[in-house]
Amino acid sequence: MKILVDADACPRSVLQVCFKLAHKYGLAVWTVASFNHNIESDHHIVVGNASQEADLKIMNLAEPGDIVISQDWGLAAMVLGKGARCLNPMGHEYNAATMDFLLEEREVKAKLRRAGGRTRGPKKRTAEDDKHFEQGLNKCISSINKDS
Repeated sequence: MKILVDADACPRSVLQVCFKLAHKYGLAVWTVASFNHNIESDHHIVVGNASQEADLKIMNLAEPGDIVISQDWGLAAMVLGKGARCLNPMGHEYNAATMDFLLEEREVKAKLRRAGGRTRGPKKRTAEDDKHFEQGLNKCISSINKDS
C-alpha cells in the first residue's frame, strides 16, 4: 500500500498529514505535480503542465489497495475502478455509488462556466479541515490494514 498525492492542488497541511501518517504506518508517500510546483518528497514525480498530465500519471501508478488523495472527481472515478481508495483533502472518501452523481454535477458546472456563468470556489481551509482529513486518512489506512 502506498499513498499517492495529486500535489498540483493539494494544500500543504494535507501533504504534511500524509507524511505524518505514512511514517506512523510505515508507508510510502508518492507526490505527483507539474514542474510549476515546488514539492519536497522522497518519492516525487514531476510531470509537464499539460492538462490532466498529473492525473494520468497517478492513474498509471495506482494499484489495488493504494490510497489516492485528490479533489479531482474524474481521477477519483478512475482510481476507484482500479481498486484503489480515494479521499479528498477534506477527508471524505469517494465511493462508486455516488460517483455518477459527482461526475454529472461536474459536467453541469463546467457547462455553466463555458456559458459565462460563475461557480463558487473552495472555502478558506481551517485547522478543523486538517483534523477531519487526518481522521479520514487514518480510518482509511486502518480499514485497509484490517482487511489485509
